[in-house]
Parts: sequence; C-alpha cells; structure tokens
Amino acid sequence: HGARSRYRAGPAAAPDPRVLAQQAIALMRLRAINIGIVPEPRAGSVGIIGMPTWMWAQNPSQSTWGPVTKSASAGGSTVTATAKVDQVVWAMGDGSTVACAGSGTAYQDSFGKQSSPTCGYLYTRQGTYAVRATSYWTVQWAGVGQSGTIPLNFTQTTNITMGEAQVLTQ
Repeated sequence: HGARSRYRAGPAAAPDPRVLAQQAIALMRLRAINIGIVPEPRAGSVGIIGMPTWMWAQNPSQSTWGPVTKSASAGGSTVTATAKVDQVVWAMGDGSTVACAGSGTAYQDSFGKQSSPTCGYLYTRQGTYAVRATSYWTVQWAGVGQSGTIPLNFTQTTNITMGEAQVLTQ
C-alpha cells in the first residue's frame, strides 16, 4: 500500500536533446568512405611517378557520404539529426595532405594521363604509401527547443605503390 506513493514523482524531466541527437546518429550507422584510388591498392598494381593519382569515394552511400536524417524520441520528445560529409582530407603517406570538397571523380581508362578534375595528387618519389582518407561530417540536430551541430570524422586507410616507369617495362 505505502510502496505506491514512492512513484508519485512529478512529471519526468525532458530528456537531454544532445543524448537524443547521439541516439539518432547511432541509427545512421555512419562510417568511413570506401576508398577509390588509382593506382589501385592491390598486389602487383604499381603507379608511375609523375602520373596523376586519382582519389574518390567509391560508391558513396547515405552511411558513407550522406545526407542522412534520423530521429530519436524519449518521453514524448523528439530530436531529428541530419549528417553529411563536408570534406575528405587525404593523408598521402608522404607528409602531404589533400582536402577535397566533393566525393571525387572515379578514374576511367579513357581519362588516360589527365589529372583528376576534383581530387588528385602527384607523387614525386617511388615507394609504398599508406593513404588515409578522413571524412569530416557535420551533424545538425534540432528538437526539445534546442539545436546544435556535432562534428564527426571517420578514417579509412589503404596502401599504394609508386614506381618508376622503367621498372614497369622490364
């Protein structure tokens, strides 16, 4: 009998909208881009120094590029969040970085020796390079009378090999 009064608290406090925003972000399953790069990051594939390297987001999806919108609710309150990639910063493995605003242009053989019109690089020394692509996201959220932005980033790494032209002609 007396136990019931213990639960007669006032109305539940409104949930923290930032917590709901994080729950909405979790539903998005955001992750790093799938790296598209030429020379290809596979055994036996060697790029030639002085030939342009092309970088792009391979098959960009909602979870790797956005925009993606999700909502989370608790106690009658809802927060809606929208996430999208602002830029990808490519650490080229030789100390240089390249920031690319768009998802890049996928290389096709018909492009030949052209440089990428959107996201490329030129190596000057042979070697194997660990290329890291970090996608920088902005998540905008609103609800429960508040709004804000949450920056996120995700990194994917691959290895490419650059050699000299005469090495390839033997």
